[in-house]
Formats: sequence, C-alpha cells, structure tokens
Amino acid sequence: MATITITEVIDDLRTADEITRRFERLYWLSSEDFYKLYQQGLLDDGEHVEDFALWAGYYEIAQDRQKTLELLSHQRTAQLRRQVTRGLISIAPPEPSLKVVA
Repeated sequence: MATITITEVIDDLRTADEITRRFERLYWLSSEDFYKLYQQGLLDDGEHVEDFALWAGYYEIAQDRQKTLELLSHQRTAQLRRQVTRGLISIAPPEPSLKVVA
C-alpha cells in the first residue's frame, strides 16, 4: 500500500491537463468526446495511433486523480468537521495523505 499526498495528486492532474489540452487543441476535440470515440473503437488506427494511446492514457490518469482528489477532500472535510471549536472550522496547512493500493 502506498501513500499519496494531495500535492502529488494535484501535480499529476496539472500534468495530465496540460497534455490533454495539447491534444484537444491539435485535434479540435474535447478529451471526453475523444475518449468516448476511442473506447468505442471508432478512431482510425493509422498515423495517429500513438497520439491517441497517449491522449487516452493521460485522460484516464486525470479521471483517476480527480476521483482521488475528491476522496481526499471529503476525508479532510470530515476530519475538520470533527475538530470544530466554537462553531468554526480551522484549516491548518499540514498536508493530508491517503493510503492507496498501488
């Protein structure tokens, strides 16, 4: 089991976003729409097969990391709610981490 921090998740999201945005600009198609076509096997396997595989991979990474970010955020919110003092939540800078199965 590995530990992942929110910083690592956000860094992965940023990288995946930068790469998928490059493909979106190149092919004039949103990553979500591209991925649907890709999953359905409707895209040409010709000269762009490497681009498509890379694009799909980074799209999947982005989806996975977004879910992890939401999980971390929900866990952190629950933790903060348990520590309410005088009706207020105090957010401190220490970074939470999540144990994930690698």
